[in-house]
Amino acid sequence: MTKTAPAAGFVRRLAGTLHRRPRLQLSLLLSAPLTWLVLAYLGSLAALFMSAFWTTDSFTSNVVKIWSTDNFHTLLTREVYRQVALRSVGVALAVTVLCALLAFPIAFFTARIARPRWRPLLVVAILTPLWASYLVKAYAWRVILAEGGLLEWALSPFGIEGPGYGLTATVLVLTYLWLPYMILPMHTGLEQIPDNVLDASADLGARTGRTVRSVVLPILLPSIAAGSVFTFSLSLGDYIAVQIVGGKTQLIGNLIYANITLDLPLAAALGTVPVVVIVCYLLAVRRTGALSSL
Repeated sequence: MTKTAPAAGFVRRLAGTLHRRPRLQLSLLLSAPLTWLVLAYLGSLAALFMSAFWTTDSFTSNVVKIWSTDNFHTLLTREVYRQVALRSVGVALAVTVLCALLAFPIAFFTARIARPRWRPLLVVAILTPLWASYLVKAYAWRVILAEGGLLEWALSPFGIEGPGYGLTATVLVLTYLWLPYMILPMHTGLEQIPDNVLDASADLGARTGRTVRSVVLPILLPSIAAGSVFTFSLSLGDYIAVQIVGGKTQLIGNLIYANITLDLPLAAALGTVPVVVIVCYLLAVRRTGALSSL
């Protein structure tokens, strides 16, 4: 009894302190995940950036910890690396635009047109592809896009040939893979638009197209920006889909993967390119004010 009394008193004092200081309580709750973030994520990025300044022995391929900027000089001076970087950014932007165009009518139907009792089931249906294996979906598209595959069979009556393997196939597959990440934010944004706002636009004489351009899209911009962050970053760093359906297409992820065992410092320097591009993209999205209301 005498041993448990001081412990109970300490617990009560600690609970009282945390109750009076909510910021201290929040700091203690976030300390563990923030520590993990700093050590595991930011620490690995710091190690990646440091190793990009090392060199590789041309004879043994061993990493030599001698500080140099040769790797970044190579990235900036060699035309092939600039082309691959620009191609990767172009693919990420194309996937983001296609996802936004495809996601809007789907999200509008699930959020505004479908009956309320069906909306949760439709959201589950949108999430269902995310539960399947990435490789299963990518290889399924490889079969669809193959010569004599399902897509070529469907297009042949119209005299159209399938895209085959290449850059177009990569964009199609990435669009399919990351489309749910754009639909869900847009569904949430459309669901939060009050009905009286759309009714007021119709009462003022605006047609459907004008209402979408002048009312819906400005309200939906934060949701589109949130979805674009996912589709852009995931497409920019992907290297598996392009290996499966890209043919001879090279993206930044392929170069990083190919140089990991041959030239680790160069691979680390290549790895900083997507990080810098994504940071610049986030800053650009933030400057538009689209993320302020998320």
